[in-house]
Amino acid sequence: MDSWRRPSIPQLPGHGPEPRLRDTATGGLRAAAEGADRGTATVYACGITPYDATHIGHAATFTAWDLLIRAWLDAGRSVTYIQNVTDVDDPLLERAERDGEDWRVLADREIQRFRGDMVALRLIPPAHLIGAVEAIPLIERFAERLADRGSLYDLDGDVYFARAADSGFGELSGPGTVPNLGLPQMLELSAERGGDPDRPGKKDPLDVIVWRAERPGEPAWDSPFGRGRPGWHVECAAIATDYLGPAFDVQAGGFDLVFPHHEMSASHARVAFAGHPGHVFARVYAHAGMVGLDGEKMSKSLGNLVLVSRLAEEGEDPMAVRLALLAHHYREDWEWTAGGGLSEARDRLARWRSAVAAALDGLAPHGSAQAVLAAVRERLADDLDAPGALAVVDRWADAILAERPIGDPASPPADRAEGYLVRDAVDALLGVAL
Repeated sequence: MDSWRRPSIPQLPGHGPEPRLRDTATGGLRAAAEGADRGTATVYACGITPYDATHIGHAATFTAWDLLIRAWLDAGRSVTYIQNVTDVDDPLLERAERDGEDWRVLADREIQRFRGDMVALRLIPPAHLIGAVEAIPLIERFAERLADRGSLYDLDGDVYFARAADSGFGELSGPGTVPNLGLPQMLELSAERGGDPDRPGKKDPLDVIVWRAERPGEPAWDSPFGRGRPGWHVECAAIATDYLGPAFDVQAGGFDLVFPHHEMSASHARVAFAGHPGHVFARVYAHAGMVGLDGEKMSKSLGNLVLVSRLAEEGEDPMAVRLALLAHHYREDWEWTAGGGLSEARDRLARWRSAVAAALDGLAPHGSAQAVLAAVRERLADDLDAPGALAVVDRWADAILAERPIGDPASPPADRAEGYLVRDAVDALLGVAL
């Protein structure tokens, strides 16, 4: 399916440092991309299930990966960014049935709204935005690889993946990792997040569906496994490895995807590519925190949503919305407050724009913009420290707006180019148009 329009990105002098990310599995700070030759960096980000518009939690997550891509580009790398859209799944079908709407019409409308929200927030689009429906042929091929390795079994027409087939199961979230989940926690999370650990007949409660047999009234496709549709975890494993190869740099998503989704996708890939030399699937796992509203995680299932499109309809500047997101570190859990965070973001945006205008009038000391550029680069390279980067620009803006007369002997020589460089740095690295 089509992605969305790419924002223009100013060219900055020099290159920034290679970004590092906090790996979810180990807790260690690691170079986000492998190799020192500034080649291609690769990232797979789990996308939306399109049964409602983009909410602030989605926007915060995707804005984090946008920062990563901008930091990579600034470091001199090319980037291959892949994102999926789960455009056939139980939540989508349930919403369509509830509203008396064709599931395809619902998905198409919400995907288009999502694209519009991403354009408004100036997010760099993925090289490929891949829907589950269009990916069914490659998912089938991937599932056949799993079958060839003896890791699938039939249960009343449904095809399950046996987690026992993967000796590395738990490398992301199991005992000894930072998430450090034991079996009781895994079972609980599986039940909460789309699994069926209590289904009779399964070889293991944590085994997951790879191909769901056709049910009355549900969409289905012919396959070597019978008519049906793919499971969620195999969808991402198949798309990621088809477009990025068996090994890639970063798997990105919300923290609620650590288990079972990312654990299972990696497990599928390890089995499918058994014998592949070296590492299989993601080298680094990056997970964004949860955004809450009124004391609960913001989610479609709870209905406690603040929608990006609705904020825009109410006249909110998308750059203020983006700044409200950037005020929180991507790994942080936080609470959305229109009266607090969004109001502060409006004020910050106005202050930055005023400072840039003043700098373009010659009120910025020579060399101040280079210092801003270097410090913002350093902050983003350190696990995408957006709040630290905002503080750098805040200090520069506050100094400019203090209005020290340029003729003051204590003032360094002024240069209009300072304003242009800060404006371009904020645009290129933080994605905020001033």
